[in-house]
Amino acid sequence: MNPGYDGKLFILAFDHRGSFQKKWFGLEGAPSDEDTRKISDAKHLIFEGLLHALDEGAEASITGALVDEQFGAPTDVPGQARGRGLKLAMPVEKSGQNEFDFEYGDQFGDHIEKFDPDFSKVLVRYNSDDPDTEMNKRQLDRLKRLSDWLHEHDRKFLFELLVPATDDQLSQVGGDSDRYDAELRPELMRRAIEDIQNAGIEVDIWKIEGVDERSDAEMLAKQTRAGGRDGVVCVLLGRGASDEKVDHWLTQAAPVEGFVGFAIGRSIWGDALKGFLDGGVEREDAARQIGENYLRFVKVYEESEATAAAR
Repeated sequence: MNPGYDGKLFILAFDHRGSFQKKWFGLEGAPSDEDTRKISDAKHLIFEGLLHALDEGAEASITGALVDEQFGAPTDVPGQARGRGLKLAMPVEKSGQNEFDFEYGDQFGDHIEKFDPDFSKVLVRYNSDDPDTEMNKRQLDRLKRLSDWLHEHDRKFLFELLVPATDDQLSQVGGDSDRYDAELRPELMRRAIEDIQNAGIEVDIWKIEGVDERSDAEMLAKQTRAGGRDGVVCVLLGRGASDEKVDHWLTQAAPVEGFVGFAIGRSIWGDALKGFLDGGVEREDAARQIGENYLRFVKVYEESEATAAAR
């Protein structure tokens, strides 16, 4: 099976779990049944925003929902997404950990087969220069196990890569995280992708942090396709950034061969959800706002791609 994916892909990401219950509901630790009901309802509201986008013309075959089992399943978001012809992605990783591990341990395959997503997703924090080399090795070993299982079962692998700065790297840029993002992170991302590939982990879609320069997007896309991986593609994540910042990342990445869309979450639904939970925005209005935000980012991406192609 050759890794990769054919076609555009615009994913609304709302698979956040630990951070979601803490930020939006002020909850630490395991939620009660009532807490779970409230959180699941909030997840369904976000999904309703995606349904609004469909009603306004979004194409189901390239529209995706990235939702978790814990809070998405109680209101059947995965089943409803599949029923509407959307691409379904679901996370495999345990939430809120610096080191990748399986949410459901050795039963990860049973959970994937139960919900039958189009893409199984992981979020991984990996820096090639991390002084904790043993942690990096453990992560690669687990990811290799998952990669092998997915491709043995003819399933697609969606890999969200974050490259947190080491203390030494941050000191190189005077503790300035923006300088780290601009000056150091792109090459560190490339090296991380290379490490993961060299470990025998075959990814179909890389979900990667935005970069400020098109040349960096080109460098990353080239690395994801190295070694004959010609079908592998990238989608851009939003990182909860402002519309202006995400727009810039999209305009840099969209024209690059190998980029096919985005997987954006809080930047699309954060304000609308906050308004709804605070009682200042009606449910239908919040869903409409989410749908409109989603469609706006799709438009930014597609117009950037078209403009570059016309030159």
